[in-house]
Amino acid sequence: MTEGRIGDDWAALLIRVRDDRDEAAFAALFRHFAPRVKGFLMKSGASAALAEDCAQDVMAVLWNKAHLFDPARASVATWVFTIARNRRIDALRKARRPEPEDLPWGPEAEPDQQAALEMQQDTERLGEAIARLPEKQRVLIERAYFGDLSHTEIAAETGLPLGTIKSRIRLALERLRHKMG
Repeated sequence: MTEGRIGDDWAALLIRVRDDRDEAAFAALFRHFAPRVKGFLMKSGASAALAEDCAQDVMAVLWNKAHLFDPARASVATWVFTIARNRRIDALRKARRPEPEDLPWGPEAEPDQQAALEMQQDTERLGEAIARLPEKQRVLIERAYFGDLSHTEIAAETGLPLGTIKSRIRLALERLRHKMG
C-alpha cells in the first residue's frame, strides 16, 4: 500500500494495531498523527518540548490502548486528538500543582508540654478578652474571624456601612492586642 492509500482508512490501520499488534500499521499512524498532534498542542499554548513529550505519550497510548478504540463511536482522528487534549490538560494540572513538601514520617515527637500549656492559656485569655469586648465589636470580630467573612460580606449581612465595620474591627483588635500584650 502506498502512503496516500493507507491514509484513506485510519480506522483499518488502528484495527490492525488493535487486533494484530501490526507495527507497520502503527508506523503509518505515527507518521501521520504525531506531527499533527504536536502542532495541535503547540497551537494550544504548549512549549515545543511539552508538545513533543505529549505527542509521544499520545502515540504510546494509541499503541497500548488500541483495544479501546471503537470505530462506531469516533473516528481515529477524533480519538487521537481527544487523547492529546486530555494529556495537555493533565500536563497543565501537573504544572500548576505545587510540589508536595517533605512530610516527616514515623512517630511524631511528643509536643512540648510547656508550649502546649502556654498555647492553651493564651487561647483561654483570648476567649475571655473577646467576651469582654463591647457587643458591637465582639459580634463583628466573631463574624470576621470565626465566621470567615470579609468586611464587605459583613456589611451586606448587617446593613452597616463598610467604614463602620472596619472601624469597629480595628478598635476591637487594638483592645485585644492591649489585653493580650
